[in-house]
Amino acid sequence: MHLVPVFRADEKGLVMKNLQSYRNDSEAMHSHIAREFHLVTGHELPPPTAVEIENFSGSQFRGGRLKAIERLQKIEPVLYGRTRNFVSGDVTKLSPWLRHGVLSLTEVRDVALSKVQQASQAEKLIAELGWRDYWQRVRAARPEGVWHDFETPATRHRGQMIDYLPDTVAHGETGLDCIDAFCRKLTHDGWLHNHERMWLASWLVHTRKVNWRVGAAWFLQHLLDADPASNNFSWQWVAGTFSSKPYIFNRENLERFTAGIYCETCPAFGHCDFEGTYEQLNEKLFMNDSDEREVKLTIPPVVSWGSSDIPGKSLVWMTLDSLSACSPAKLHFSESPAIFVFDQHWLSDERPSFKRIAFICECLADLPDVEIWFGDTATVLQERAHANNVNAISVANTSCPAVGHVVDRLSSTTPVVPLDWPSFCDASKVKDLGRFSRYWNKVSKTALRPTFTDDRF
Repeated sequence: MHLVPVFRADEKGLVMKNLQSYRNDSEAMHSHIAREFHLVTGHELPPPTAVEIENFSGSQFRGGRLKAIERLQKIEPVLYGRTRNFVSGDVTKLSPWLRHGVLSLTEVRDVALSKVQQASQAEKLIAELGWRDYWQRVRAARPEGVWHDFETPATRHRGQMIDYLPDTVAHGETGLDCIDAFCRKLTHDGWLHNHERMWLASWLVHTRKVNWRVGAAWFLQHLLDADPASNNFSWQWVAGTFSSKPYIFNRENLERFTAGIYCETCPAFGHCDFEGTYEQLNEKLFMNDSDEREVKLTIPPVVSWGSSDIPGKSLVWMTLDSLSACSPAKLHFSESPAIFVFDQHWLSDERPSFKRIAFICECLADLPDVEIWFGDTATVLQERAHANNVNAISVANTSCPAVGHVVDRLSSTTPVVPLDWPSFCDASKVKDLGRFSRYWNKVSKTALRPTFTDDRF
């Protein structure tokens, strides 16, 4: 078995013990990364809990291409379309691998189409892939929107908002069986059904009056598919700062899509926060004096960052969006050294949980000859490019602003060349990303075609 070297990105150039031997020892893997991170930055990563470690060891979500393909082959587009809204429904659970580029949108779309007789039978599933593509395009056009309201809130809350996560929420001890279950699944397992995410976010923002940014940061710390674009824009959709109205739910809705598994035994049954009609809940949660927005939100798309000049020799930069040998940069330069950096700024900003780092490391363990570094990404890439006698760096195209910042820093010394993923759709007719419907109306026809379909037919 090939051993993956891990280097220290500091002035001493010390070599750290390789991580490949910890491929099946997530706790030891995390402890070494946390220790190195502390040595470089002086900060601490969240310590793993015993439950978190135990749950990840037996998790259905393990990093790497093999597990991704196993899961991909199990998708059933027709059944997904009928049952996706139910917590027990046949959802794909592909999001952790999609987020990290272990699977691509086109790959999943093509498998989905191969399992149906007509493209319309897979449309519900492919539309969900479209949401992921849409969020990335929005982030590329408006990166500041990841942490700032896109629109003034659609309604005003009754009561004051708070900027911290209550301890009872963090520990899953709110006294509401459903909410406590969702909190524990998030912190222990790192994955929630989409409906569970919406319910938890809605309750936290509208009932507990917690600023959506606090909830978004909490999810980013724990979700295995944590992606600032999909995650934060979804929180804004729930909060009503990137939608026409806030998302709320009642007990009837919860019982329907959970088969009532939480309600009957809940001590708050009959008098919980979700009792009542939607009209009653709106009256309880929001002020009635909200004004209509005077200006419709429009988000013009940006031209994709790209380059037609692909170098003959290049270092390959593996990012959080491309942790696979299927990365277009790695595919093009398959024999070139590949570099991944546990960037100290990312680690400090998101404070990823044990399970997130373990999943990432398992993805990296799939990559032959990858070098895993800690420190400042631009500095590490420049030094490794010099050491390997190359004057260019290639990376899979991404909307991540942090990647763009590194590109800008290196532009005068070592150009970074983006290589595109296979196209999920033809977005040339999209003029406004202000709402998903405006995007999907323009791209759905091409998104529902297999990758190699000739558009002339």
